Amino acid sequence: MRPLTTIPQLKGKRVLIRVDYNVPLKGSKIVDARRIESSYKTIDAILKKGGVPVLLAHLGDGKESLAPIARFLSKRYKKLLFLKGPIEGGAREWVLSHSTKGMVILLENLRRSKGETGNSVTYARALAALGEVYVNDAFSVSHRAHASVVGLPKLLPSYAGYQLMREIAALSPVVSETVPHPFLFILGGAKFDTKIPLIKHFIERADGVVIAGAILNTFYKAAGYTVGKSVVESGFEKTIAPLLASPALLLPTDVVVTRGTAALTLSVDEVQKGDVIVDIGKESIARIAEKIAKAKLVVWNGPTGWYEKGYTKGTVSLARAIAQSRARAVIGGGDTTAVLEKMLQKIPTNKRIFISTGGGATLEYLSRGALPGIEALG
Repeated sequence: MRPLTTIPQLKGKRVLIRVDYNVPLKGSKIVDARRIESSYKTIDAILKKGGVPVLLAHLGDGKESLAPIARFLSKRYKKLLFLKGPIEGGAREWVLSHSTKGMVILLENLRRSKGETGNSVTYARALAALGEVYVNDAFSVSHRAHASVVGLPKLLPSYAGYQLMREIAALSPVVSETVPHPFLFILGGAKFDTKIPLIKHFIERADGVVIAGAILNTFYKAAGYTVGKSVVESGFEKTIAPLLASPALLLPTDVVVTRGTAALTLSVDEVQKGDVIVDIGKESIARIAEKIAKAKLVVWNGPTGWYEKGYTKGTVSLARAIAQSRARAVIGGGDTTAVLEKMLQKIPTNKRIFISTGGGATLEYLSRGALPGIEALG
């Protein structure tokens, strides 16, 4: 894999940059622009070398337009052009005619074509015809075997952008054989099936593995506790059974539940049939915070509670504990990173805390140490 800095000559060349602009919107307003801003260093470097950045991105499932992204980018890049139509047809001629010095071109949502998600060779070739060099700067989509991620590197000279390299540099030591101890791994959120490989991987390597969020309910049920009406994923009892016996596994001993209109903090063995578990309790928060304070490395993915419904105390408290600790930390997962960034605005910190732009990509990289998009770069 060659970094962007090794590109010999870019003057006048069109550089296809796979970026991740799949950001949350409220109407046409961007709620969180971190992923967009993370691409600036690569775009600026290509402009400085005299190249013409051609930005490839998606938004949602393909129905949405990247027009709000174009408006946001145009505040920074005054010579930005947005190709509103599909790349099939006259896109190549349009891009060629507008590829002048200082220009930045943004293509419309790639997922409007089935060829993108289907990794169509025809679609990849249509994209390749728009540029002369390819740069992957989208770590957060590099777990997808899509045309713009794994198809393009086969057709053009390919390089890794600054954000992609930054993610790899931060995450690689976590999956190496030598990690600093005590090492604490915290896993929350939902989608148990995507996270079980991580649990299996780190329960053998970490000094403590904390389970929280919706996946905690599945562990509780497998351990014989009542979880009431809480969200549970079935079919994982045999998978969880050996994990419950591990001394590294740390399950919260108290939880916040909703019972009717009330929110109660209970011991896990006090949960009743009609309750819904929505967060970890204050005793568990304190116990995990103590572990964080003693740790040299903390890896955390996913909120501890039902964040969307306002049950944020566990997530906020652990974010504060990490910000105030001396531990090196790697954080991934949308809500978790948003909370931690708010904490860091108030509490002085340094480069010891890395906030990943990836969600599923971070999980996959941590579990196997590679991603299709990275492997495609050679």
